[in-house]
Amino acid sequence: MPTADLRWFTTPDGTRLALRWHGSRSGDSADASTLQAGLSADASTLQAGLREPLTIVLAHGWIVDSRIWEPVAGMLSLGRRGLPVLRYDLRGHGQSDPARPGTATIVQLADDLAGLLRAEVEGPVVLGGHSMGGMAIMALAQRHPELVAQRVVGAVFVSTSCGDLMPLDLGLRPGLARLVSRTEPHLMRWMSASQRLRDRELTSRRVGLVRPGVRWLQFGEHPRRADVELAASCVAQGRPANLVNFRSTFDDHDQAVALAAFRHMPTLVVSGTRDRLTPIRHSEKIAAVLPNATLVRYAGAGHMVMLERAEQMADRISELVATVQASRRSSAG
Repeated sequence: MPTADLRWFTTPDGTRLALRWHGSRSGDSADASTLQAGLSADASTLQAGLREPLTIVLAHGWIVDSRIWEPVAGMLSLGRRGLPVLRYDLRGHGQSDPARPGTATIVQLADDLAGLLRAEVEGPVVLGGHSMGGMAIMALAQRHPELVAQRVVGAVFVSTSCGDLMPLDLGLRPGLARLVSRTEPHLMRWMSASQRLRDRELTSRRVGLVRPGVRWLQFGEHPRRADVELAASCVAQGRPANLVNFRSTFDDHDQAVALAAFRHMPTLVVSGTRDRLTPIRHSEKIAAVLPNATLVRYAGAGHMVMLERAEQMADRISELVATVQASRRSSAG
């Protein structure tokens, strides 16, 4: 799979975000005929008659980074699909700068996304968000409704929630779930008070130390070893401060009302039936309030469904884009 084009975006507070473009970047200095000539036949049909190319923008979840979207992004941008895709590291994650004090919040992630869309992406967009990335897209609609109304033409919510996340039960039996619920706040307070832990640059220097926990917590049945290794690498190479600083923002996350901004556009809501972190009921709740939503349940998949079912996910997103493009062609007459 070709290496994605790495670029940078600086937010108003000076935080640099790492961007990775796949395919023809929207706004690149090439005329429409040149771009069209570089597309496959299927992609040319999708883009035909449209003044501005559509871009897919993908946001990842808590304590990982945009590498978890790489397989899907590559499939969407190559071959018969040939679509421009942008994936990026949220502040504090991956190669982006650390989150400054007080900015490790879903609200701030929404503002970062708004700035990114305005500065780096031209034309209409389909937004895709996994877990905390999906929550940031919901918060974007609440904080920047005009931007969503003017630019967003489709949305993909993957293994995410519009609220009522806590307490976590991790799919455990009731007794164990209650124990986890009681223990987790004490663990977070200890981690928050541990300056030594918070100052560490990496969660771990050995992927093997986190691999078993990542496998159990984030994956479903029979995952590929390479996928577990990728997710474990993201976690091991992450910043310990993110475990604490972003955790508290989930308690206040309640964006059920904000979902109304997506009611009149095609949406895709995806979940694995073995997701321990955001059980499938959260996806069902999102889909229930979106009349144009397609709810997809992947049997046996876990929280990292975009890795576990990458090709199927790329197909589903391609179908959503085709629906969007058909609607735009019809509206254009």
